[in-house]
Amino acid sequence: MEIIQRKVCLLGDFAVGKTSLIRRFVHNKFTTDYQATIGVHVSRKEVILENAEAKTVGLILWDLAGGETFSQMEEAYYRGSAGALLVADSMRSETFGILNTYATTFMQVNPEASLVIVFNKVDLMPDVAELERRAKALSARWGAPHFFTSALTGTQVDSAFHELAESVTRT
Repeated sequence: MEIIQRKVCLLGDFAVGKTSLIRRFVHNKFTTDYQATIGVHVSRKEVILENAEAKTVGLILWDLAGGETFSQMEEAYYRGSAGALLVADSMRSETFGILNTYATTFMQVNPEASLVIVFNKVDLMPDVAELERRAKALSARWGAPHFFTSALTGTQVDSAFHELAESVTRT
């Protein structure tokens, strides 16, 4: 079976759960100890796509440090990426708007790339109605699907990464 390698980035503000999402997806684990990512951490996982022609995608996951500075170094990290998972913290609305900045910069470097938007930590949300409205608006702006995830419980984590794997094989 052919293995297609694709580099993808996880982008979002600090403490939105990028590392926890990767840990849940790659190792099916969750830990409560928070350690900020410094620079970049690279992981890898193979995803088998069950479409008309079954294929395996080797996702090379670049977990990038969150923050408000967009340097030339970050653009260098983005280069060669087939897609990105844009991650917001569903409990911190200030993390939603910054996704537009991440997406704009990322798409300038990789104009043919695919995006998937994730609103993480939904296990903490009492009501998702307002979140759903904002998610639909962000999805419409970027032409990207969105998912409501929880790295803690695993809710929709695999679905979001599988959608990203599917989309990066079409680019």
